[in-house]
Amino acid sequence: MWVQWLIDLTGWEPLGLSVNWETVEGELQVPLPADYKELFEAFGGGTFSESVYFFGPSGPHAFDFLAQWRASLAAGGSDDVQPIYSPGEKGVVVWAATEWADEYAWLVDAQNPGVCSVLVRGDVGEWRTYDMSTSEFLYRVLADEEFKPFGIAHHNLDPEFEPGRSLPGS
Repeated sequence: MWVQWLIDLTGWEPLGLSVNWETVEGELQVPLPADYKELFEAFGGGTFSESVYFFGPSGPHAFDFLAQWRASLAAGGSDDVQPIYSPGEKGVVVWAATEWADEYAWLVDAQNPGVCSVLVRGDVGEWRTYDMSTSEFLYRVLADEEFKPFGIAHHNLDPEFEPGRSLPGS
């Protein structure tokens, strides 16, 4: 439902991408949310409303969450609150970011596979948890003027999608 609402909101023609999710989830050692997989297959990586950068398991490095996740792991990544997810453990996997430096992630727990809370970190660095699906969260960010503090609908940006090439400044 939420993925279709995002397609309708943006006027996007779904791509129908074929992704080997078994390989992706095998590397992570946890399943990804079904609606995220549907969302990525419809859109691929890219930018919503010129400001929300949606990442996937393939594509240009700037939009490849697996490449970014591997780099964070190699760097010993964690922040003051949440560690970067490591296979078999519990931690954060970032699936989107904004031009305002917000990060959208899942809190992944290998001991509780299939449960991926949406976490959001704004410019103050504190993570907030949202008990909703990836696509519902993204829809609310783009379309719900009352979705604060992370909604962008009040900025009157066109709710469009641009396939990923590279991020500004990358």
